Amino acid sequence: MKFSGKNVLVTGSSRGIGAEIAKVLAGYGLKVWVNYRSGAAAAEAVKAAIVAAGGEAETIGFDVSDEAAFVDAVKSIVAADGELGYLVNNAGITNDKLALRMKTEDFLSVINANLTSAFIGCREAMKAMRKKKRGAVVNIASIVGETGNAGQTNYAASKGGLIAMSKSFALEAASSGIRYNTITPGFIATDMTDELSDEIKEGFTGKIPMGRFGHAQEVAEATAFLLSDSASYITGETLKVNGGMNMA
Repeated sequence: MKFSGKNVLVTGSSRGIGAEIAKVLAGYGLKVWVNYRSGAAAAEAVKAAIVAAGGEAETIGFDVSDEAAFVDAVKSIVAADGELGYLVNNAGITNDKLALRMKTEDFLSVINANLTSAFIGCREAMKAMRKKKRGAVVNIASIVGETGNAGQTNYAASKGGLIAMSKSFALEAASSGIRYNTITPGFIATDMTDELSDEIKEGFTGKIPMGRFGHAQEVAEATAFLLSDSASYITGETLKVNGGMNMA
């Protein structure tokens, strides 16, 4: 795949799906800025893996829900590289509770971490990218944002909002040559899913037509496609990476 930009910021990329996205994008020749909030050692490990494979990476620590920090981070990247070519908003949290037991602060903490932070990133990316009249943003949402899920009212709202917000940014940024798309992963094998019992795993996979959990690399390759020039006429879309679990 070809990329017109030269660098990418991947938020929450010190572990899990974000780390795999960072490695895959580096493999396509992009300089990757590996973001972390508190896992500096893990982020450095991702950077080291990228460099060992012949890629280029830098770590950048900031809390995505801190507006001033996010703004400064984008400015620092542009100052260092002359541009921000791409952004992947991947950072997020969960705080699961049944709605009747969920306090307002439980709801807002997830909204701020998952949705408000992505808004800041999308906005600042547009400011940086419109100077070169090109760029792309991929927001990592979730199948839960499309289907809902008991015990995840806050998470579902944040991810559903991310899908709608991406479409609005796509409309506003199209004339500047900037594209915004969303990926909604289903059940993806990560360190967290490794801890589930076989019985629980079987219950989940029984609901997936392809009969297995997805791999982080599959999400990463889909992300790379949407950022690349191969997707130059795709904006405002939601790409489902869920093994057929939700085809609506």
